[in-house]
Amino acid sequence: MQFVCDAPGRKTWFRIETEAEAALESDLMDHAVEKHFRLAREQATASYAPPPSVSVERNIGLKAHLQRIMPIFLTLRDDEGNGLATAMLPPYDGHDPAFRPIIVGPGNSDPYPEHESAIAILGKHFGLTLDRTRCYPYRRS
Repeated sequence: MQFVCDAPGRKTWFRIETEAEAALESDLMDHAVEKHFRLAREQATASYAPPPSVSVERNIGLKAHLQRIMPIFLTLRDDEGNGLATAMLPPYDGHDPAFRPIIVGPGNSDPYPEHESAIAILGKHFGLTLDRTRCYPYRRS
C-alpha cells in the first residue's frame, strides 16, 4: 500500500496497489473491493498497447499504464491499522464526470457519520467533491 494523505483523528489514507492488498481489504472490511479491483485491472491490462519499437520487454510500461487508467482504490486506516473505509475514485488520467466515486465502510455500511472529515480531506487531496449523496451507493433506513 502507498501512503496518500493523513486525515483528522490519527487516520491515514493509503492506496491499494495489488490484488493481494485488495483481497486483504475485502476480508478486513467484509465487502467486494477485491472483485472490483480485479475487474478494473483486467480491463486496464486489456487496453495496454506496448510501444511498437519494444520487442524484448513488452510490458515495461504496463505498471504506469495501470496506474493512469485504473480507478484509484484506497483504504482509510486508524493508527492501529484497523480498516475504517474503502474508496474507489476516478483514474488519474482525468476526471470523468460519468465516473461515480464509491466510499463504503465495513460491510458496506455508511462511513460518512464517523469519517466525514477524513473523506473531505481525501477529496481535497484529489480535487474532488466526495459528498455522501453521490459516493455512498446504498440507502439504508
